[in-house]
This record gives sequence, C-alpha cells and structure tokens, in this order.
Amino acid sequence: MGIRYLLVLVLVLLVLGCEVQGAHMPQQDEATPSSLFTQIQESVYRYWGTAKSAAQELYEKTYLTTMDEKIREIYNKSTAAVSTYAGVFTDQLLSMLKGDQ
Repeated sequence: MGIRYLLVLVLVLLVLGCEVQGAHMPQQDEATPSSLFTQIQESVYRYWGTAKSAAQELYEKTYLTTMDEKIREIYNKSTAAVSTYAGVFTDQLLSMLKGDQ
C-alpha cells in the first residue's frame, strides 16, 4: 500500500511542477541587476536559438522529397506505437491506483 501513496505523491508533484513551470512571472524593471539564474536562462535560450537556426539551415540545404516522405512515415508509425504504449501504461497505472475491488 505504501507504493500507491508514493506513486500518487510523485504524480501530484509532477502536476504541480508543470503548473509552476507554466506560470508566468511578472517582468522586472531593467534597472534591477539580473540574477545568475536569469543570465543562465538567457544564455541557454541564445544557444538554443543558434542550434535551432543551424539545424533549420542544414535541413533546407539537404532537403530531399523522398527523404521527407520517409521521415513522415517513420514519424507516423512511431507516434502510433507511442500512443498505444502510453494507453497501455495509463491503463496499468489506473489499475494499480484503483487496486483490487
């Protein structure tokens, strides 16, 4: 019975974490010095933007129609498989939480 409570606790913390991550923080004045976390966050966003634009440029340079069709087919098959396994996982999780009734 202890594992159920642990699982429920983890799920609640996961939902709360998603809620906190989605909450918008009010913007601070530019006059205040930025914190270390803000500097790191801005740096990560800049690196992400650079990597994203480099990947986009590479994709545009090497664009092949047949390859694009294969990628779409693989994506469709993999998302179908993932959604199936996610459904099975959800059913198993609910049956564990529900217990023997």
